[in-house]
Amino acid sequence: MFGRAKVVGVALAVLWLTTAPLWAQHAPAKPARPHAAQKQEQRREQEQKKQEQQKQKEDRQAERAAQNHAGDWLRRYKDLPPDQQRQALEKDPDFQKLPPHRQAQLLQRLQHFSSLPPQQQERILNRMEIREHLTPDQKRQANQLNQEMRQLPPERRQLLRKAIGRMSSLTPEQRDQLIDSDEFKSRFSDHERELLSGAARLPLAPGDGGGQNETPNQ
Repeated sequence: MFGRAKVVGVALAVLWLTTAPLWAQHAPAKPARPHAAQKQEQRREQEQKKQEQQKQKEDRQAERAAQNHAGDWLRRYKDLPPDQQRQALEKDPDFQKLPPHRQAQLLQRLQHFSSLPPQQQERILNRMEIREHLTPDQKRQANQLNQEMRQLPPERRQLLRKAIGRMSSLTPEQRDQLIDSDEFKSRFSDHERELLSGAARLPLAPGDGGGQNETPNQ
């Protein structure tokens, strides 16, 4: 009986030895280490991404600097002839730091601003001055409000701007009363009155109609 057990043990050992190479063949292979060229390419891509992020950061900083003194700049140069205004803007250091597409936009808006009547120019300057003193949270709210208003049909957007201009001379309580009045309920949809409520929470310049597209610093 002992001899039979020994034979069985030997057979099992032989079976394990013969199957072990098969198991080893199915073991997961270790991932190949990247070659030197691949590592170099990865470093190059990382460096390029880092440079692009730095460039975007510098562009944002330059744009904020240009916006922060845009109102002062316009007040200083608004009485010059249009060609002299353009030359002064092109020589401005903050303007020169902006990317080309932003420079083209500002030049176009400066041309539009110069074509407006003095009273409308003054309203825009007042609006810009108020915007410069908004808190970061208020600026986010104003930007969100402008984005939603741009999605409205032009005629509805114009009506809302007139209503915002009407609210500019009212106290916060009077603004709420006007938005909840029967007049505004019949004239504006629930969504439009929500937009008006958002505008009512922000500082409004006298006669402000929310015409952000008119301002050269947007």
